[in-house]
Amino acid sequence: MRLIAKIGEWFDHRLQLAAPIREAAGHPVPRSTASWFYVFGSAALTVFLLQLVTGILLALIYVPSAGEAWSSLQALNHQIALGWFIRAMHGWGSNFMVAIVLIHMVQVFLFGAHKYPRELTWIIGVFLLLMTLGMAFSGQVLRFDQDAYWGLGIGASIASRVPILGPFVVKLMLGGPIIAGATLSRFFALHVFVIPGLLIGFVCLHVLMVLKLGINEWPMPGRIVRRATYEAEYHALTRKDGAPFVPYAIWKDMFFAAFIVLAVAACAFYFGPFGPTGQPDPTIIQTAPKPDYFFLWLYALLSLLPPSLETPFLLICPPLVILGLIVLPFLSGEGEKSWKRRPIAVVTVLMIAITLGTFTRMAQFTPWSPHMNAWSGDPVPERYIHGTTALERQGALVFQVKQCRNCHSLGDAGGQRGPALDSVAVRLTEDQLIRQVIQGGGNMPAYGNNLSPAETTALVAFLETLHPVAQRPARDAALDLALSNGQVKTSGTQP
Repeated sequence: MRLIAKIGEWFDHRLQLAAPIREAAGHPVPRSTASWFYVFGSAALTVFLLQLVTGILLALIYVPSAGEAWSSLQALNHQIALGWFIRAMHGWGSNFMVAIVLIHMVQVFLFGAHKYPRELTWIIGVFLLLMTLGMAFSGQVLRFDQDAYWGLGIGASIASRVPILGPFVVKLMLGGPIIAGATLSRFFALHVFVIPGLLIGFVCLHVLMVLKLGINEWPMPGRIVRRATYEAEYHALTRKDGAPFVPYAIWKDMFFAAFIVLAVAACAFYFGPFGPTGQPDPTIIQTAPKPDYFFLWLYALLSLLPPSLETPFLLICPPLVILGLIVLPFLSGEGEKSWKRRPIAVVTVLMIAITLGTFTRMAQFTPWSPHMNAWSGDPVPERYIHGTTALERQGALVFQVKQCRNCHSLGDAGGQRGPALDSVAVRLTEDQLIRQVIQGGGNMPAYGNNLSPAETTALVAFLETLHPVAQRPARDAALDLALSNGQVKTSGTQP
C-alpha cells in the first residue's frame, strides 16, 4: 500500500489531477437531485463507453471493403469465439443509447433544466443527440447487407434533394456515382473516427458544463427562474441543503448504469446480433429495406406521404425541428420549471411520443415509398417494339427479363420508384444511357456487373427508341459538330 501511495504521489506531482478529481467528486448538489429521475445522463455515458470498447474489439476483425465486409461479419458471427456476442452487445448498445439519450432530453425538458443558465448545456445535448443518430445510421451501413445497401440508397436519395448542394453531398457520401467500396470506407471513417471523436469532445464539454453550473434542482412548483437572482438562489440552496456528489448521489447512477449494462448483455445473449441479412444485390429490387427502429417513424411517414410532399417535408421539417430545439432555451429561459405547471410542455411531449410510436408501429406494414405497382412478367407493349430492329427487340427482352419495369413505368404501366421511360431517349444521349445503366446514380443502383456487354448494348438500343414520334433522340452536340467538320472517322474504327 505504501508503494502504491508513492507511485500515486509521483504521478500526481506531475499530472496535478488529484485536486480537480476531488473537486469534481465532492461538488455539492441539491439533495433533491439524488433521484432516480436524474440517472439517465450517466447511463448514456456508460453505454457510450460500452460502445467504444465493443467497437474497438469489432474493428480488429471487421474489413471495411465492399467485397469482404459481409464475410467478416459472418466470421464474427460463426467463427470468432464470442464474436457474435460482441456484435450483439454493440448493436443493442446502440439501440439503448439512442433510447436513453431521448429519455434524458425529455426529462431535461420537463424538469426545466434547459432554462437559464444552462442554455448551452441543452444545445450541446441537441448536438449529442444528432451525433448519436449519426452513429446509429452509419453503423447500420457498415453491416453492408441488403437492408444497408438499399437503406443507404434511400439516404442518398434524401440528400440529393438538397438544393444546389445535393449532388455534392451525395458524391461526398458515396465516394463516387455508385454505392461501392469507397462508400463503405467513408462510412467506416465516420463511424470509427469522426463521429466518436466529436462525441468524446462534446461529452467532455457537456460534463464540464454540468460541473460548473451544477445539477438542476428538483423543479418545485412555484420556484420561478429569474436571470437576475437564479444563480444566487441556487448557491444558497446547495449551501443550505446540499450534499457531495460522491458518495451521496453517485450510488443511484452506478446502480442504474450497471442495470443498463446487464440489460444490454441480456438482450445481446437472448436476441443475438443484428444481421447481416443477405449480401447486397442491386438486382433484387423487390426488397423492402427497413431501417433500425429509431428511423422507422421517418420510413413510415415518407411511405405514406404523397410523392409531391416528400421533398418539401424533407427540406423544411428537419431543419425547423433542429432550429426549434436550439432556440428553445432562449425562448423559455425564465419562468416556471415544474412540469405540473407547464401543461403545454407535457401535452407537447405526449403528442410527439404518440405520433412517433404510431408511425413506428405503422412502419411494420407500410410499403416502401414510392409504391411499386408493376409486375415484371407483363410484356412490353407491342407499340414499343413495332418496327424495331432485331437488336432493339433483344433490348426489349432484356428490359423485361431484368425487371426494369418494377422501378420504371412504360406506357403508364410500371413502377414509380424511378422516372417514367416513355421519353428517356429525349433526356439522355446514348453515352449517358450507357453510363446510367452501368454506373447507376441517384436512386438507381449500378447494373454494370449484372449485364453482359451484349445485353447492355441491346438494352441501350431499345431505350433509344423511347421518344415521341415528333422528337429526335438526344445527341451529343460536340459529337455532331465534330461529324459536321469531318473530324471523326466514320469507317475503319469506332469514333
